[in-house]
Amino acid sequence: MKKYAILAFTIIMCLMSTSCVVSKKKYEELDGRYWSTVFARDSLGKLLNLSRKQCDGLLNDTANLGTTLRNYKALLNSNLSENEKLNKQLALKKQELDERERTIGEMQKVIDEQNAKVKQLFDNVKNALLGFNSDQLTVREEGGKIYVAMSDKLLFQSGKAEVNDTGKEALGKLAEVLNTQTEIDVYIEGHTDSIPIKTAVFKDNWDLSVIRATSVVRILTQTYGVNPLQIQPCGRGEFKPVDTNSTPEGRARNRRTEIIMAPRLDKLYEMLKN
Repeated sequence: MKKYAILAFTIIMCLMSTSCVVSKKKYEELDGRYWSTVFARDSLGKLLNLSRKQCDGLLNDTANLGTTLRNYKALLNSNLSENEKLNKQLALKKQELDERERTIGEMQKVIDEQNAKVKQLFDNVKNALLGFNSDQLTVREEGGKIYVAMSDKLLFQSGKAEVNDTGKEALGKLAEVLNTQTEIDVYIEGHTDSIPIKTAVFKDNWDLSVIRATSVVRILTQTYGVNPLQIQPCGRGEFKPVDTNSTPEGRARNRRTEIIMAPRLDKLYEMLKN
């Protein structure tokens, strides 16, 4: 009986010893896993904190970058607006320049046409008056106008204002040219020398020069049919001499009637006005 008791005790102690050994190993294993978990948790917390800091930094950088991008975009839009304004101004200036060049071209064309008309008129007048010498009349072109200067001997007797036959002949030949010219204005200017005149008919040289110019206008319009709307008389007296009044030759040149033919520049004036 005693043997059985000792055997049972021994078995019980062995079982208890085995149970303790197993429990200690398990404890140590669990304890190791616990601290590993704690270490992993702490490491993960640190990593999470670092990640949060990096994330906050990235968010801050992103915000700054967004602000910078918006500023660049605003600046770009501003520059584009300025460029658009400059381009529009440039386009307007180019359009204005093109328009001016076109106008200048048109004006030059009109001027060239006028110059051609003046040259043709000069040739026609000169050819029409070939039968008269330089003491009787002269023809010249000056400033885009044609001047026919007829001496008083060709047109009038001394101190008189009636046109003589030789003068009527010269005016008739000139009228043939004028009647083919519908776009010119004709001015008849009477001129005298500086020697005063005072008669029952003429009060002074002004009076004589005006009436002589009017007599020429009547011959051209009434006798030869020149359009009265194209022609007008005026008197200059002795105040526009072409030579000295101190010599007989000079005074003879100053006593003259000038027929001035000027092509109308209505089209050119209209272009300049616009």
